[in-house]
Amino acid sequence: MPSVDRIISNGSIKKLLEIYPHDLIVDTVRNRLDNCRKAILSGDKCPPDETIIASVISEVEQLFNLPLQPVINASGVILHTNLGRAPLSREAIAAMELVSHGYCNLEFDLDAGVRGSRHVHIEQLLCRLTGSEAALMVNNNASGVMLGLSALAKRKEVIVSRGQAVEIGGNFRIPDVMKQSGAKLVEVGTTNCTYDYDYEHAITERTAALLRVHTSNFRVEGFTHDVTIEEIIAVGNKHNVPVFDDLGSGCFLDTTAFGLIPEPVVQHSIALGVGLAFFSGDKLVGGPQAGIIVGKKVYIDKLKKHPLVRALRVDKIRLAGMAATLMHYLKGEALEKVPVWRMVSMPLDTIDNRAGKWAAALPGIAGVVDGESTLGGGSLPGGTMPTRLVAFKMGSSGRGNNPASLLSKKLRQHTPPIVGRVGDDTLFLDPRTVLPEEDDIIIKALAGLKEVII
Repeated sequence: MPSVDRIISNGSIKKLLEIYPHDLIVDTVRNRLDNCRKAILSGDKCPPDETIIASVISEVEQLFNLPLQPVINASGVILHTNLGRAPLSREAIAAMELVSHGYCNLEFDLDAGVRGSRHVHIEQLLCRLTGSEAALMVNNNASGVMLGLSALAKRKEVIVSRGQAVEIGGNFRIPDVMKQSGAKLVEVGTTNCTYDYDYEHAITERTAALLRVHTSNFRVEGFTHDVTIEEIIAVGNKHNVPVFDDLGSGCFLDTTAFGLIPEPVVQHSIALGVGLAFFSGDKLVGGPQAGIIVGKKVYIDKLKKHPLVRALRVDKIRLAGMAATLMHYLKGEALEKVPVWRMVSMPLDTIDNRAGKWAAALPGIAGVVDGESTLGGGSLPGGTMPTRLVAFKMGSSGRGNNPASLLSKKLRQHTPPIVGRVGDDTLFLDPRTVLPEEDDIIIKALAGLKEVII
């Protein structure tokens, strides 16, 4: 077995030492030789020096490759959780970059010259946009709900429809969130049917709130009955109990205008008089990851003073990005500026034209077919939009027998990686979820695959 010095003296390792820390390289070599020693004691042969050197180089270079990298999403899922959900507008990115260069007035009042609050940078924009009295931004929607329940319902009862005791995803469930907050869950109704009198009969002197949880990631069909937010508010007003509205994805625009199923609009809940509304900032809002809480000042003020606020607060970068995103809505330019809504509102003939250009990069191999795009990200379950897909059915053209999964892998290995979807031995690429300014990258990548396919 080679010594550490023998490996370190190799020319390739010496080049590595010119770039990366000496101690790190030596530790990597030692760890690799330790593994070789264990393999020898188990009866295996020691690999040649070249193999050990190659593994050291690979491990070190992989360590210093940035783990997060840009990906082109051609899957047809707009809010693809695994791909980072909502892409940001150019203005949001510029705002985040601007405050990253140096210092900023995060918690400093420039007029008074004294310490300020980071909440003021986002609150006025949210109040103007939603019509709420006050607002607060935390790191995600689950933490927003947790904060609200902890601050306003600890050791008290919160009434929820049994059909709304949902799992958000990844085993995060409303009953668990409520338990951690210290609030007691009181379920009413049944899985498929809940009525306003179910809420009314469950109210006691210990009731802190009525909670509506929007079932944003699934649908129940058949014999069902839901209590509308208007009906829940009427019951709450009758008994002087506040209503909290967990909107999930959150939305400022009418989704039915784009042929999608209705999604609760934040402004509507506020106008009806909910005490607090909770929603995500990185889904249908189209901003950076955040949880947004809007509603009545008396409740928001209590949340701002709760100890959890410091643990859940967001940094200057996300505040800047969200502020720029909200400005798009206030200016009436969300459809042109916010990538999520650019994709949702993209005309079918535009998608068809782009798909044709993509397919032309591989004539005789790629074709254009009808398909469906989805919102994803736990938003609008079952809601789809017609689209045009570029389809690669491997082997059907007589130009090769490579499976669609191989072509999909080749595209994922491209720089930047391109992610499509595979079904029925066919690779599909959806232009709807790719910004038009990325078309040239797609076309060049496809043209470069001729050698793989032919």
